[in-house]
Amino acid sequence: MSISALQSETVQFEFEGRQFLARPGQSVAAALWSAGEPVLRTTAQEDAPRGFFCGMGVCFDCLVTIDGRRNRQGCLVPVTDGMVITRQHGTGKPAGEDEP
Repeated sequence: MSISALQSETVQFEFEGRQFLARPGQSVAAALWSAGEPVLRTTAQEDAPRGFFCGMGVCFDCLVTIDGRRNRQGCLVPVTDGMVITRQHGTGKPAGEDEP
């Protein structure tokens, strides 16, 4: 397979300010895992790392902020071209914002 054919079968997205490639239809969590980024969020209380765990939307360990929307389950959201993803810290709310 040629490089140009391979590039046409990928989408480009941003994670934590860096550019990555993924396959169309691949979940955000799978794309990040395959790119060597296993930590998707940290917990609110202990800042403990969390990442891809169940892969089917049950555990909520893969919560990320996608295009400004926080609390998105990375294992359920397909990566799209131009998507901007950031690691979520705790609830994903900006510092100082009250909990509901």
